[in-house]
Amino acid sequence: MSVSEVKSNIKARVWKAIAQAELDVSALSKETLESLVDLVAEAAMLESDAELDKSMASRGLETAVSNDVLNDGKEDILWEGRPFLSISLQYTITDERIRITEGFLGKARENVELVRIQDVDFSQTFSERILNLGDINVRSHDSSNPIIVLKNIKDPEQVYEILRRAVLNARKKHNFTYREEM
Repeated sequence: MSVSEVKSNIKARVWKAIAQAELDVSALSKETLESLVDLVAEAAMLESDAELDKSMASRGLETAVSNDVLNDGKEDILWEGRPFLSISLQYTITDERIRITEGFLGKARENVELVRIQDVDFSQTFSERILNLGDINVRSHDSSNPIIVLKNIKDPEQVYEILRRAVLNARKKHNFTYREEM
């Protein structure tokens, strides 16, 4: 479910709760009431996501961000995260690969080696910019899944920059370059 769908569902529940409570909102203008419902929906989404973060951290799935790419011979985690309001999908960026783990009880994993990545960029809709969310698009030479989208990432610009630098460092570490045809 997308962020806009979740927000629409929350707004519908707020409107329904207002109607069921038989609140007298006639003193408020339509614009003021709609703004209030929007604020309540955004606050509910942010609080739900914060509670999911706490829940995952208590199970040892905490977010770890390291800006340094270490060349000590072992694979180091640069960033771990999950999509906004998701408990079954986990993204991990290491200095060697992107690992996508899906599932709550059963697990499915997808790996993309950083040296196989051709291009990385990110995008944000207006509502995602308000919540500081976005999608990171990764194009690679991976035959099983050449295009991967890391959806609804918190602070996508920072994660994009971590991934971009990790790709450049992995290419340098393995003496790997791309030639572009003109």
